[in-house]
Amino acid sequence: MNIAKIMIPKSFTVFLHEDDTVRQGMESFARHGFTAVPVLDENDRYVGSIAEGDFLRHILKTGAREPHELESFRIKDILRVQFCPSINMDAEEKAVIDAVLAQNFVPVVDGRNALCGIITRRRLIAYMTGRDITL
Repeated sequence: MNIAKIMIPKSFTVFLHEDDTVRQGMESFARHGFTAVPVLDENDRYVGSIAEGDFLRHILKTGAREPHELESFRIKDILRVQFCPSINMDAEEKAVIDAVLAQNFVPVVDGRNALCGIITRRRLIAYMTGRDITL
């Protein structure tokens, strides 16, 4: 399987950095409408993914509800690193299929663990059924 052919490149992917504020993360979610996105470190290495529920748990735990209150917390403070594990760019087809069955999108990384892009269920299904997978 040619992962590069079916993945959505990083340049077309919404992601956050672990040092972004929780407010920035929530604003990005509101703007783009995604329910989960990859999180990168300062060197653009994949460190995990964050979901809407992570923000909700944070708000319930801290009681912070005003936007300015959310500026004192960083994405890395609420990140679940085990959520949405990545696959390597040279992963076998079975590993790709297993990963997509377990999660809505799969981050794809290179040998340095830098994010290359993501594979969504929709794109994998389109690829497997011979349908057009254009962005």
